[in-house]
Amino acid sequence: MSLKEKIDQDLKNSMKIGNKDRLNAIRSIRASFLEKEVSIRVAGKAVLTDDQEIEVLVSLAKKRRDAIEQFTAGGRPDLAEIEQSELSVIEEYLPEPVSDDEIQAIVAEVVAKTGASSMKDIGKVMGAAMKALKGKADGTKVQEIVKSLLSA
Repeated sequence: MSLKEKIDQDLKNSMKIGNKDRLNAIRSIRASFLEKEVSIRVAGKAVLTDDQEIEVLVSLAKKRRDAIEQFTAGGRPDLAEIEQSELSVIEEYLPEPVSDDEIQAIVAEVVAKTGASSMKDIGKVMGAAMKALKGKADGTKVQEIVKSLLSA
């Protein structure tokens, strides 16, 4: 079952049991998928690849995390809680996140492959590392590890 089919099935189940919070989150995911399909449409129809679906989910998760941070800083825990519940639904569809040690190993491998030796090479390393870790690690965490390896 593809990710999109799983989301459609979960949408139906959420409707049946009347879980409005989950239903809203899944509708948001479906709307983002549709928006992405429309943006890449050629000759009338477009189907998202698995990587594109993961890209959309990662983007949605990042937006939710940013919103949680903003709402918390702005003294609106009620809105932060709503965003947190949507984030937890989105994370169900993302691949299992990798540990910091695994990120470190992948980044070290990328540094070795690219021959990066200073902070000037951060762009090369980040591009390759994020490609290798697509959907499995937060970009901010990867950037911290890349900076620590290149500055050492």
